[in-house]
Amino acid sequence: MLLTALAGYPKERPNVNKMKPFRGAWRATLSPIVDLEIVHGGGAVAGPDGTWRLKDLLAVRAGGAPPRIRAAQLDGPWLRLALDDGSRHAVLAPGARADEPHSPARALLVHDIGQLLTFDSDEGDGLGLQRDTALLCVDGRVALFGEQALARAPTDAERIDARGALVTPGLIDPHTHPIFAGDRAVEFGMKAQGKTYLEIHKAGGGLYSTVRATRAASTDELARAGRRNLDRLLRWGVTTIEGKSGYALETEGELRMLEALRLVADTHPVDVEPTLLGAHAVPPEHKESRDAYIDEIVEQMIPRAARGQLARWCDAYCEDGAFTRDEVQRIFEAARAHGLGLRLHAEQFTDQRGAQLAAELGAASADHLEAVSDDGIAAMAAAGTVAILLPGAALTCRCPWPPARALAEAGVPIALGTDLNPGSSMTASLPLMMSLACTQMRMSCEEAWRAVTIVAARSLGLDDVGVLRPGARADLVIFDAQDYRVVPYFFGDNHARVVIKDGRVVVGA
Repeated sequence: MLLTALAGYPKERPNVNKMKPFRGAWRATLSPIVDLEIVHGGGAVAGPDGTWRLKDLLAVRAGGAPPRIRAAQLDGPWLRLALDDGSRHAVLAPGARADEPHSPARALLVHDIGQLLTFDSDEGDGLGLQRDTALLCVDGRVALFGEQALARAPTDAERIDARGALVTPGLIDPHTHPIFAGDRAVEFGMKAQGKTYLEIHKAGGGLYSTVRATRAASTDELARAGRRNLDRLLRWGVTTIEGKSGYALETEGELRMLEALRLVADTHPVDVEPTLLGAHAVPPEHKESRDAYIDEIVEQMIPRAARGQLARWCDAYCEDGAFTRDEVQRIFEAARAHGLGLRLHAEQFTDQRGAQLAAELGAASADHLEAVSDDGIAAMAAAGTVAILLPGAALTCRCPWPPARALAEAGVPIALGTDLNPGSSMTASLPLMMSLACTQMRMSCEEAWRAVTIVAARSLGLDDVGVLRPGARADLVIFDAQDYRVVPYFFGDNHARVVIKDGRVVVGA
């Protein structure tokens, strides 16, 4: 059976909380975070395009149980649904023509581009730089460049004049913690006054303060907070992220965080790669029974997250005071057995040989690495493990800068992330991370650009984002700059003028 995917996001998406049901076809109840459940429906058989009508969708559910829907969007005569099993469907409204296309062909032409970074080349600096060009996108995918794009653009294509500006793929943030409750501004003030971590911890601060707030928050509250964070990232030009749990430190709470993340992802332009980070810290109630908590992660948290398709990745924090190498290895073996990919917080403050462990177990990335050893670097280079460097955390925690030059010269691929989180890196600005990488970590502008696009995509196992080639996702950013070096050159300025996701403008005009 052919199930039609949800369409991309128009400039002004309909407010699904106010969406009216089709006449007599279905009725639904909505929560504040767009949680629908179909009760009954009607309609004819599937159209010639293979899209399923509502009654057929109901008929294939086991035992005739109604499908539970996480998100919905009206698109002309179609209701586009994201279901609880991860599938996406398009349902035709009663009375609509059977031969009406499920998603009108849409074309977008970006012309008068001064510099276009495609990253579709390993030659030279790897930018794939094109000058004075144009780009045609059709049905949310990159189609043509240059004169061909201009000559073959449909007459009704949406057209955007780049006015000689820089155009790049949408940025990719490979390390974020976007779901949490509360903030730690008071704690930040204590740090600024010179208070130590122990003093802050004794005063009720630190990671456990976020754990308390997150445990107390509802799923809807967590989702609303996550949406605000994705909005912030999007305004900086980020169109794909990796997003972690990790602030509940109990099975039900961690799964609730991932459910909140999925609710946000289903109705937001930013694509999210979800990661289970139950092994972020040992919760206070397990201070004297850490083995019992690891048992919980291995026997309950990981299986349930995998079974519910709530996570694609599993992460752990290998650090003095967090989890040991042996503990991480046990957690990762369970994650791998349940089909989850591996990522690792490693060597942020001390060398725990986490980088070697990430390489040995085939982890996609080792992240932080401020204290990585030469042996760890060599192991990562041999295994092809991506180093995700997080200069925002190094800056806030007053750590040594990650050894980007040593990593690069050893052949380790480098990505950059914001580490957006309430405690150590409260920022959504990847361009700021690029600036820090260039000024403090001796990365070139070209390396920094690859680190937030094609290499970041590689760390997430994605090959159709972070690059602009025919068939790739039409995720683009038009920067208010005439040269790619301008973006990291400015410290803290936002040059993202227009953000395009799947061929539709989602920020700017």
